[in-house]
This record gives sequence, structure tokens and C-alpha cells, in this order.
Amino acid sequence: MAHAVDYKDLTTLINLDLPPTKWLTVDQALIDAFADATGDHQWIHVEVDRAKKEIGGTIAHGFLTLSLMSAMSQDTLQIKGISRGINYGFDKVRFTGVVPAGSKVRMRTTVTKIEDKNGGKLLTRNCIVEVQGADGKIFDKPAVVAEWLGLVFPA
Repeated sequence: MAHAVDYKDLTTLINLDLPPTKWLTVDQALIDAFADATGDHQWIHVEVDRAKKEIGGTIAHGFLTLSLMSAMSQDTLQIKGISRGINYGFDKVRFTGVVPAGSKVRMRTTVTKIEDKNGGKLLTRNCIVEVQGADGKIFDKPAVVAEWLGLVFPA
């Protein structure tokens, strides 16, 4: 369940570990759809037989995992009293591990900084995308470690 906070109380979020998101399954159909949307058909993502033989199976694109963070963020934080929220970008992104086809991902988030910006508040969040294998074990290495910026405006 997402942590809820009013816009006026945003500073209470600083250094707070938000609840982890629900697990999302990253199956081959999702990987293939992302490959089609982006034109990135590298064999490690879409050639199942070759990938099984050479690296143990296909893996998700790093940018697919990164893009899933938008959907997952809905599970972490709900800010009341805002007119809109805007993705402001990333200060740092690292793809530190793989997401094998058929595994699951979830995100852990900590708000590290809140600043005034253009009449709103700029939130800096440290985000870690964890991977759970088909066997149910969480991988030692996360798939993504990122510093994500979001700008919210009062209603």
C-alpha cells in the first residue's frame, strides 16, 4: 500500500523508506513488445533458443526495467493536494544486474531531498529495483539503482 502524504507535509518524507511496490512479472511477451516499440532486437532479449544456449535465457532490456519504474511508483507514494506531478528526470542511473525473462521486479524508494522549484517541490528519490527469480529468491544485485527527480505542484 502506498504511503500517503499531503503536499504541505512533504518534508516528513525526507529519509523515509517508502513501502516496496508490488512485484511485477517481466515475461517474454513484455520483453518482445518493448523490443518492437524501441527497435532493440538484440538476441539477448528476443532470441529465446540462442539465449538459453549462450547465457541461460533471455534478459529484459535495462531501459524496459527503468520504464517500469513509472508504473511501480504508483505503489510507493500518493501525494494529496497536488495539481500535477512531472517526471523531471534522473541524476544517476545504473543497470547493476539482469532481469531474466519470467522473473519479477519491485522497487524500493527513499526520498532524499525536497527543494522549491518553479512554484512546486522537487523530490529527489533513491530508487532500487530488486529482482525475484522464478525460484522465489531475491537476487543479491538489484537490476537498477537510480536517483530519480519528480516535480509536484500544489492544487
